[in-house]
Amino acid sequence: MLAIAIPGFRQLELGHLVLDYNGTLAIDGKLIPGVREALGALAQQLEIHVVTADTHGSAGSELSGLPVKLTIIALESQAEAKLAYVRQLGAEHVCAIGNGRNDRKMLAAAAVGVALVQREGGAGEAVASASVVTTDILDALDLLRRPSRLIATLRS
Repeated sequence: MLAIAIPGFRQLELGHLVLDYNGTLAIDGKLIPGVREALGALAQQLEIHVVTADTHGSAGSELSGLPVKLTIIALESQAEAKLAYVRQLGAEHVCAIGNGRNDRKMLAAAAVGVALVQREGGAGEAVASASVVTTDILDALDLLRRPSRLIATLRS
């Protein structure tokens, strides 16, 4: 559990990190350098979930050996499937990170939604639905590893 008090925003009690795969943790199906180590460190405090349609078919092998729960979803109704996943965990205890249009609903529902705009781009609807926007997955993960960054961004 990760507890973070953010003045003027909310008291966070996060138990889960829900991540998209392609465009978020991976570029062209391959994990971005440094992601493996960052996820390993965060797994000490949070249950990590990767929810993806696995466009390139590589998520299982790329995430092998990491303490993450991988869920492959159907190509249809992805936004709804990701939203249902976050709600099932208890959205008030979830930080969600994604870049795609299919991530917009989970980003909006989560206690903290982080949209990414990396090499594969970021959907405008995902950006508009998020609490925070970053341009690098390692920066996004560091918001949780170094909570003072998240506090500085979201306080009011």
